Amino acid sequence: MTMLPEGHIVRATGKRRIPLPEREKVNPGEIDAARPVELAVLAVRGSTARCLLSGTQKEITLRSGGLWNICPGDVVKVHARKVWICSRHPYISGQVEGSQPDLESFGLTPLRLEDLGRWEPKDHYWGEKGEPLEPWAEPIYKRGPRPEFEMEQVIPGEDPEDPDSDPITEAVDLYHGGAFREAWELLMDLVQADLRCLDAHAHLGNFSFDHRVKAALRHYEVGVKIGDFSLGLAFGGLLPWAAVDNRPFLRCLHGYGLCLWRLGLRDQAAAVFERMLWLNPTDNQGARFLLSDIQAGRDWKPEEKGPF
Repeated sequence: MTMLPEGHIVRATGKRRIPLPEREKVNPGEIDAARPVELAVLAVRGSTARCLLSGTQKEITLRSGGLWNICPGDVVKVHARKVWICSRHPYISGQVEGSQPDLESFGLTPLRLEDLGRWEPKDHYWGEKGEPLEPWAEPIYKRGPRPEFEMEQVIPGEDPEDPDSDPITEAVDLYHGGAFREAWELLMDLVQADLRCLDAHAHLGNFSFDHRVKAALRHYEVGVKIGDFSLGLAFGGLLPWAAVDNRPFLRCLHGYGLCLWRLGLRDQAAAVFERMLWLNPTDNQGARFLLSDIQAGRDWKPEEKGPF
């Protein structure tokens, strides 16, 4: 690892070097082994997880055999067996009992929303002139003008001046080239650097979708929750696909809806696809077709197109 002037460290993952914040370390004396310890999970790598002591920005690494169903964004309860320091970094080992997404424990800053003006449904293309609106489109049209926004996109390690510096694209290339572990590690470095990297959550879900649908659901869910946290409860605007920084959140929603449908949770999946249409009536992701299939009583089938 190499120190940077800004107080960050970088770690190589394949060809990519991701800047990781150098956070304060947990003092082993802060851990009461007689009580369950709550840890907020930043990244998971096999039998280890880089965590924050819940409610703080202090780092510690968890070693446990029970991490296969844990994902970044979870808060876990650990019955500590041992707490120690190795190479000036704190470690904890123990049994994991219970986990759930809990973003409040991470102290996240909401992603910024840039105002893009107002969307006018009368100026939107709804099909050939004279044809009736589709059922999904009617309430959106009747709602009238609404504000449009672009959500801040966070990608640690990306150089805006270098189009070839995108670590998400590199992770996808690694994955499709058969370097599955390297692709996974790169995405985990991204969420460890900044849990708000929604595209990393989306692609962790994509990489899991075919063979571990419940794990994929949880990766997408964390991305959706971070986006919702940034939007706030009263959000009623649009996040158009044409504003490229909105795409990570829309991808998380898409994958989340597909997983719900695949798991037989059709009503919940339909609600996700309806929401996608309200956020982006242009529907670049085909949510209207997925919604139509669900409303027609169709189940998800293996030949259905996945999120990739």
